[in-house]
Amino acid sequence: MSSVRTATSGGPRTLEGAAPAATGCREPVPVLDHDQALRTVDELSAIFAGGAAERDRERLLPFEEVALIKRSGLLGISVPAGYGGGDAPPSTVAAVFRRLAAGDPNLAQIVHSHFVYVNFTLQCASEEQKAAILRQVVAGRLLANAQAERGGRTAREVATRLLPGPGDGGLCLDGTKYYCTGTPFADLLAVLARLEDPEGHSGLPGGEHVVFVPANIPGVAPVDDWDGIGQRVTGSGSVLFDNVAVLPEWVVPRRVLDRANGYGAFAQLLHAAIDVGIAGAALADAVRFLTTRSRPWHEAGVERAEDDPLAIQRFGELSVELTAAEAVLDRAGRAVDAVFADPAEETATRASVDVASAKVLAEQASLRISSTLFEVCGTRSATRTDALDRHWRNARTHTLHDPARWKYQHLGRHLLTGQAPPRSASF
Repeated sequence: MSSVRTATSGGPRTLEGAAPAATGCREPVPVLDHDQALRTVDELSAIFAGGAAERDRERLLPFEEVALIKRSGLLGISVPAGYGGGDAPPSTVAAVFRRLAAGDPNLAQIVHSHFVYVNFTLQCASEEQKAAILRQVVAGRLLANAQAERGGRTAREVATRLLPGPGDGGLCLDGTKYYCTGTPFADLLAVLARLEDPEGHSGLPGGEHVVFVPANIPGVAPVDDWDGIGQRVTGSGSVLFDNVAVLPEWVVPRRVLDRANGYGAFAQLLHAAIDVGIAGAALADAVRFLTTRSRPWHEAGVERAEDDPLAIQRFGELSVELTAAEAVLDRAGRAVDAVFADPAEETATRASVDVASAKVLAEQASLRISSTLFEVCGTRSATRTDALDRHWRNARTHTLHDPARWKYQHLGRHLLTGQAPPRSASF
């Protein structure tokens, strides 16, 4: 295993003083409104699409591409105007994600946790913490997650410890995290840890906390050990935290699920948007390949592959599937907008139900279209040179985040009994 970044010398610093990562933004970053955000992401997506196949084939981590995202202003679009951001609603963020994923879903997944933890900050942090963290975000700094662990009975168990450290109220972070998407490119890491402070020296409540750790301080060691079949350049490796000195103001209690607020629905909305983006890119590539490279089957009796009636039928079916996924994604985005505007039980339940439906249809569309493209395009489409298989590998890998079979369970139970889906990051 190789370390992505070696720790620098020196003690803990404030979040305001955290040095940017190698891809960090050093010039003024624009604040984007809705239309500007969509224009910007369309421009970037076209650029990213040009190198997506090569990055996947050679496993080239997209440092330059992430730097473009940081400089673009997209990272600050969901930050409220009062904190200097673009004040975009969830539906706009989802539209940005769908377009970004159509260019390269690796880049959309890299920034997924960023937007989730911006929302977490707004929901849970103190005003002082919000000011410190969100100022970094609108300046083009990237947040990445260090959340998942191995070895527990379920993926929800947390073994990483936050312990009393030297000094008045100081803390120390120890543990190992896995699937830490985006960490090679990040400026701040959002680390999920369990506080162990029976004497109460820290003055913090017990339980789980998120620690916003500058990515370049001593004891933080990202490891490039992600070897997934798809989403190959998301930087989703491990991170080791070895006696990391933590300031109390970096620590935010994890109480986001204590009330109706659409937190999980927002996170899942963005996952669904990534899947719809993959589906759209796969269909666009299938159309392009069939009309420029494929030959018609001899029994069709036509001169061009696009005149084959069976190909026409299949593409019509795929078009309907993509259109349905896009439409339900849009509906889910409006539902999440509603719960953000009115965080009540009724609006939260509606958002969870609509996002669950969107997630199921998005998963189906991404997997079916990315697989069927080989059926309709023929043998030539299966070469490694064209790398069209990356669409299916990306879809198959990304859709494993949370099982669609449980979406059906919660949707069916809600329909039959009125029971609301559970509050979790998966709903």
